[in-house]
Amino acid sequence: MKLLIRIFFILTYSIAISQPLTRLSLDEVVFMAKQQSIAARQAITTRETKYWEWKTFLSNYKPQLVLNGNLPAFTRSFTQVVQPDGTIQFQPIRYNNSSLGLSLFQSVEKTGGRIYAATQLQRFDDYARNNRLYNSSPFAIGYEQPLFKFNPLKWDKKIEPLKYTESEKTYIESLEKIAIKATGYFFDLLLAQVNLQIAETNLSNTNTIEKISREKYELGKISRNDILQLSLESLKAQKAIANAKRNLEIATLNLRAYIALPNENKIELILPQEILNISINNEKALLEAFENRSDAIKYKRQQLEAEQKVSRAIGDNGLNATLTASVGFSNRGATLSDVYDAPKRSEAIELTLSMPILDWGRSKSRTRTAEAEKKLTEYTIQQDLQNFKQEIYTQVTLFQMLNQELAITAKTDSIASEKYQIAQERYVLGLLSTTDLSIAFTEKDQAKRDYINALQDYWETHYGLRALTLYDFVKQEKIKE
Repeated sequence: MKLLIRIFFILTYSIAISQPLTRLSLDEVVFMAKQQSIAARQAITTRETKYWEWKTFLSNYKPQLVLNGNLPAFTRSFTQVVQPDGTIQFQPIRYNNSSLGLSLFQSVEKTGGRIYAATQLQRFDDYARNNRLYNSSPFAIGYEQPLFKFNPLKWDKKIEPLKYTESEKTYIESLEKIAIKATGYFFDLLLAQVNLQIAETNLSNTNTIEKISREKYELGKISRNDILQLSLESLKAQKAIANAKRNLEIATLNLRAYIALPNENKIELILPQEILNISINNEKALLEAFENRSDAIKYKRQQLEAEQKVSRAIGDNGLNATLTASVGFSNRGATLSDVYDAPKRSEAIELTLSMPILDWGRSKSRTRTAEAEKKLTEYTIQQDLQNFKQEIYTQVTLFQMLNQELAITAKTDSIASEKYQIAQERYVLGLLSTTDLSIAFTEKDQAKRDYINALQDYWETHYGLRALTLYDFVKQEKIKE
């Protein structure tokens, strides 16, 4: 029985230590987040939506072939018929009035008009009188032209390409923003791992020193207060381990969920050692931002949309007229062959118009509102442009400062670790007080955390610059998909 229990514990331990281990660097975490995170899939879906909106826009400028008809169109009812003496009789009716037509339309961008060609066939069956008639327009061509109206085709041709290009830039920016967020989760977990390592190391060191100190206490070389101080440090280290394990679990879940890593994998992060040796110029960063960012395109789009609203207000507030003209052939007959035998020429021309005479200032108010909104848009763009430039300058300056700060914190971490080792040795030799040892202990831990935090600020700022400029300053090239 005892042998079975021992085998059980051995197998359990083997399974625990054989848990899949995934060691990830910062670059790998960022890559996984861009490829398989929910945020990445959302960005891809948004991009696809914008692509099909773009295809819909392009289709507006291509010929449209439409088939329409009423098949069947049967009616059985009573209808009123005015008699010669002025009275009304309700007569029974029973007929089928079916029609079928094929039309080809082509919009004209510059004028906003539409040219079309059509063919149509109509059949009328009067079942009450056993009568059948056909009516047909074998071919007709016409043109419909709005006069003095707002032309949406012309404005869409200016604005929609900007929207599509803006959406492409926005997609790349979304990926870079994902990189920033993934970097934050990476360093949250890395700091949690470091904190756990620090806590476990501190507990081990504290227990060792406490053991030595008790021997010194038995020899009367240190006071009871020193023993209590070390006991307190041991308790603090145990509490720190418990907190570190809890934070580690939370940080692991957050990172795993964001980059869609399987739950069975244990994650171990690799501390970034390589620091980017790059120098970024403010003017270069600003130039790339204007060339690559969606904001630069957005400003142009917003300006055009404001002008479009003014044009729409002016066009819709005055004389609205539509001229329609068509020419073709038509015929009627008792049989289907009759309507296509020697069809007669047909023409049509029509002018419809609408003009407000008394609207109590509505047209003027709409125009003035659109003009005021245009001015507001211009001022907003100016402010956004100023903020845009300031954000670039601030981020470049911050990156340069963090580059220097990172070197300082790395050196501070190294010195604090060495100082703590020396303090431990001096304490064992009786050349250092417990208080001074505790101070060295605290400084070492804080220096390590400061270094991790500086690394996080550095890399988040780096990816922030990429998102702001859509430019890779390491490879010296524009960022693409």
